[in-house]
Amino acid sequence: MNTPRIIAALFAAFIFVFCTPVNAEKQELPEVTEDGLHLVPDSKLAIVYAEPGATLAGYRRVKLLDAYVAFKKNWERDQRSRSLSRLSSDDIEKIKEGLAREFAVIFTQVLEDGGYPVVDEVADDVLLLRPAIINLDVAAPDSARAGNTRSFVPSAGEMTLYLEAYDSVTSDLIAKAMDRKADRRNDGYYTWANTVTNKVAADRILRGWATILLDALNEATQSGAAVAGAAENES
Repeated sequence: MNTPRIIAALFAAFIFVFCTPVNAEKQELPEVTEDGLHLVPDSKLAIVYAEPGATLAGYRRVKLLDAYVAFKKNWERDQRSRSLSRLSSDDIEKIKEGLAREFAVIFTQVLEDGGYPVVDEVADDVLLLRPAIINLDVAAPDSARAGNTRSFVPSAGEMTLYLEAYDSVTSDLIAKAMDRKADRRNDGYYTWANTVTNKVAADRILRGWATILLDALNEATQSGAAVAGAAENES
């Protein structure tokens, strides 16, 4: 369950997604992954695979691991060609650390506000989440030497979520999902991009993903309660 394993599994199972149109039909995806997970139809995320018969019902708390963050291939080179200020390795590391930190803040807030405490322990009712943000493409990020330079862009950028869900006790892989989101302006106008506006755009995307996870947990809980109630009535 280390980071290299996650990234290797990600590219082994899903890299072809980036070679197909964004609106590719899910029928083009394999029905079963190498680790035995089955494609979930009509999911709120672009791609979801789950263990047959597995359910999120019974998980009332969440253990959230630190998000691994990786930039889009050649991002630094492309950034140098379109920006007046050169980013240092420290600048790039700060962006990665900042996004990982913001991921934890947003997901913790959404989950806890929804009734699912985020904890550090392992227990039968704890769902373990291992997230990664990949293909990160930040438009016109600030650097320590940016000065008074201003950048106007049509989008703050884009990123892709890769998420694995495990039973925290058994380490059984329950599901994994992938979803790409971009901050797009629909009015045709360019906007001033800086650290603040980029953070607002990132928070909007992260909150959307966290809300989808919260909805999935709530739906599983309600479904589990309904099944338990029906079984009790029959007895």
